[in-house]
Amino acid sequence: MAAVNMTEGNSTKHLIRYSVPLILGNLFQLTYNAVDSMIAGRFIGKEALAAEGTASPVMNIIILGISGICMGASVLMSEFFGAKRYDELKQEMATTVLFGCWFSILVALVGAFASSPLLRILQVPEEIHDMASIYLSIIFLGAPFTYFYNAISAALKSVGDSKTPLRFLAFSAVLNAVLDLIFIGLLGFGIVCSAMTTVIAEAASALLCIAYVYKKIPLLQLRRGEFQLNPALLRQTLRYGSITALQQSCQPIGKLLIQGAINPMGVDIIAAFNAVNRIDDYAFTPEQSISHGITTFVAQNRGARKQERIRSGFRQGLLLEFCYWVLIFSIITIGKRPFMSLFVTEGNTAIIELGSSYLTLMAVFYLFPAFTNGIQGFFRGMGKMSVTLLGTFIQTSLRVIFVYLLTPHLGMRGVAFSCAIGWSVMLLVEVPYYFFFWHKQKN
Repeated sequence: MAAVNMTEGNSTKHLIRYSVPLILGNLFQLTYNAVDSMIAGRFIGKEALAAEGTASPVMNIIILGISGICMGASVLMSEFFGAKRYDELKQEMATTVLFGCWFSILVALVGAFASSPLLRILQVPEEIHDMASIYLSIIFLGAPFTYFYNAISAALKSVGDSKTPLRFLAFSAVLNAVLDLIFIGLLGFGIVCSAMTTVIAEAASALLCIAYVYKKIPLLQLRRGEFQLNPALLRQTLRYGSITALQQSCQPIGKLLIQGAINPMGVDIIAAFNAVNRIDDYAFTPEQSISHGITTFVAQNRGARKQERIRSGFRQGLLLEFCYWVLIFSIITIGKRPFMSLFVTEGNTAIIELGSSYLTLMAVFYLFPAFTNGIQGFFRGMGKMSVTLLGTFIQTSLRVIFVYLLTPHLGMRGVAFSCAIGWSVMLLVEVPYYFFFWHKQKN
């Protein structure tokens, strides 16, 4: 797949061609955890489903923190590519890889030893604590593979190639599912095997991405003398990346705090919440992928100094977000009970009912993040990372506060209403600022 220049040609076609592979790729990535949860719930038991659910928010903080740093680097690489500053693009690539090597190893080691204390803080029930701790420790050890896949994938996407990461992620998702079915479904291994297959699949996607770059993309290939860390670019990457990482991490930190409100309610509620979180992730991911398409489009055209093209592309991106919401509303409304049944056996009717009630509300509320994600994509592409952090912080804070206020009275439905409140206030902050920003640009 050749690099794609988004500074010329039809804006809508560029966004669709870029976003669709990205959507599919991210859905495959979600399949790692969803397959683990389905197989764990059906073949190991609801305790395993609950254990993975309590570990999930901690895992997501690390994964989204890593992807946030890589996304910050991607914005810079997209800008360099749009401006045809290819030497700086390569220097940014080298800086991102070298920094990430040490960073991800540190995360792996610290996380593996801190898993049990973190779960204690979250008040995880004793009957699933040991199971969740073992699972989380092994997942942490896969952090270097997660980083390198995200870093190489971000570099490919910055030059307009969103299809190649999809191919490798699809392969690794299938690999993960097959290994789970063999070792857990057929041979009866436990939750340790579930974590190990996820790490093996992550390693496969990372190695395949690296091999592809060195075979097909000379623009991104780093030779022996080019592995040098550029201090100026590192500072800029960390300025963009740390803010983006904080913004990316706000959501899982919010989920972590919400998990703290859910855990004391018992294993059935924890299991139902884990299942609906997986379904939520599948619903949100295409919205986020379209947002990433907007980011790359805006960043490339910002580098080329094409202001009007930025505005028209952003409008088309928001239209795509709305069309997607119409689709996901219909799918969730029709399929909520069958989706819940994927995670537990038919005898667990209480879990299915809890999840279905929650999803009835969320099918409507998914409209709000469709627009918040689109606006976030615009501001990331323009380099306004502080705006995305502020918006996400407001949304997450309000969601957590209202979860603790509403769930004692409304149960899991309170979580859905809390999400809607957070997204609504986020829009009330970001939409006026968008118009203020363009007015300021004109002057």
